[in-house]
Amino acid sequence: MKYRHRLSVTLVAVVALAVFCSVCTPLPRVICAKEWEKASAPRQWSFPRDHGSHGEYRTEWWYFTGNLTDNEGKRYGYQLTFFRYGLAGQAKIPANPWSVRDIYLAHFAITDASNGTFHFRDRASRKGPGLAGAGKDTMDVHVLNWSAVMKNGKIDLKAAHDGMELALSLVPAKPLVLHGRQGLSGKGPEPGQASYYYSFTDLRTRGTLRAPGMKKPVTVRGISWFDQEFGSNQLSPGQEGWDWFALHLGDGRDLMVYYLRKKDGTIEKESSGTLAEPDGTSRHLTLSDMETTVLAHWKSTRTAGRYPAGWRIRIPTAAIDVTVRPLVADQELVNTVSTGITYWEGAVEGKGTSKGKEVAIEGYVELTGYAGTLGGVF
Repeated sequence: MKYRHRLSVTLVAVVALAVFCSVCTPLPRVICAKEWEKASAPRQWSFPRDHGSHGEYRTEWWYFTGNLTDNEGKRYGYQLTFFRYGLAGQAKIPANPWSVRDIYLAHFAITDASNGTFHFRDRASRKGPGLAGAGKDTMDVHVLNWSAVMKNGKIDLKAAHDGMELALSLVPAKPLVLHGRQGLSGKGPEPGQASYYYSFTDLRTRGTLRAPGMKKPVTVRGISWFDQEFGSNQLSPGQEGWDWFALHLGDGRDLMVYYLRKKDGTIEKESSGTLAEPDGTSRHLTLSDMETTVLAHWKSTRTAGRYPAGWRIRIPTAAIDVTVRPLVADQELVNTVSTGITYWEGAVEGKGTSKGKEVAIEGYVELTGYAGTLGGVF
């Protein structure tokens, strides 16, 4: 929420793709005939249906990240993310396979810690036969040949492009977690500045992976994290970005923390987190429960963005005190095909203590708003 708060598309990207789509099918004369629904009150969740698409909300994403190891002990990270962005509100559009109501975006990244490399690709597509789409009754989302499909409780991920390949099976080891207030996750002070947000924090993962330069895919195993989030007007105008952490502690606890940064240098009071215990129980963390200190920075030679690159995170009420750092310094995504937004998202490692015992840490961090504007996100 990551914002996961997650990344939506910039206005420029939306217009550009809309124009492209209109070459084949004229866009509706009225873009928003009815206002988008907003996340303003706790919802009655229903699974597996709520793993599917929620077209009454403007933005939605299915977000996978994971930390993997091959049979030789080499470590990898991966990200596979799907975004749906509504163009036409809840207007009635002629029911044909080429109607343009939503566009779909996707990001795919692999971190190879053994040689310190990071590879990413992004893509965008209109909805259409064989192009992109998302099912309504369960998780079944794809953008061209990248996909995430849930069946009988297992999630299969597939992606391949330009020397990168991913084929993974993910099985939940814990129940899903509802963030915020019964899944209503606040992002700003005004009504509707929120999203519906839940996660599988512990997905046992097996499959194959190939990064550019590898002769063939390698067998990998590890742990993944999945976020699904949807809403229509999450961020407030005064916010410039966020820092999001999804961490697996060696004692089986999973920690999600996010900070919404305001343009005046302060932190939005709605920033929060969730702690999932080994037995699957979880509890909400408020901003006052969380203490995070930046320990280092990294500067991008491509964008001149200056990102935090090391953190100490303390949750005193949960007896957690850990430090984490990037597995590879440069895990910056400069997206030119899809969202048009530059951000840093990468695998991290660390160590610390949990309930007084030493633990190792692995997970993912997302940083936005450090290299240029978010361009009207949300």
